[in-house]
Amino acid sequence: MPAIPHADRTFAAFLFDMDGTLIDSIASANRAWSRWALRHGLDPAPLLATMHGVRAVETIRRWAPPGTDVEAEVAQLTRDEIDDVAGTVAIPGAPAFVADLPVARWAVVTSAPRALAQVRLMAAGLTPPPVMVTADDVSRGKPAPDPFLLAARQLEVAPRDCLVWEDAPAGITAGEAAGAAVAVITATHHQPLETRHPLVPNYEPLKATVAADGRLRVTARN
Repeated sequence: MPAIPHADRTFAAFLFDMDGTLIDSIASANRAWSRWALRHGLDPAPLLATMHGVRAVETIRRWAPPGTDVEAEVAQLTRDEIDDVAGTVAIPGAPAFVADLPVARWAVVTSAPRALAQVRLMAAGLTPPPVMVTADDVSRGKPAPDPFLLAARQLEVAPRDCLVWEDAPAGITAGEAAGAAVAVITATHHQPLETRHPLVPNYEPLKATVAADGRLRVTARN
């Protein structure tokens, strides 16, 4: 059994990235971004290697030809992604893990727009929590800490008292910069990730428990 991440600590709240952390939407995202790249005469491969974990607007600014209407392209890409969520599934064990959490003690913190995040979560069989911080809510996305700081503020907890669940380098950096503890889900990784944070393949061996004082701990699922 993999080691239990941060088993020696309790937390006020858990903050989850979405794509690659709670759900696997890589196939649908890659399809949409590949179509976008080809429409602009770009090779999809290098774009797909850099777009995970950051807001679409940053990726489009980086790769679009000069003179591109970035906001219009973001809007079109979002519509394309919403229309194609085929194959989006929950990371193994994620539904049971979050079901054990009080709704006021966890949030989704994603680089996706809100409309897309809601569609993808529901496609994967997960109910969006009351607190969701999306690309629509911040002017600086990951790797800046702003999304995690906002989620902690909305949950009325200190960022340093949160456990961030991530899968991508940009999100890991954002969690670190927010002062939170970090755990890394590797279910969608194809290559080892070098990180000082605990790595777990998925949530199947894990259980979220709530102590008498309301604080959260990660334990082993029996």
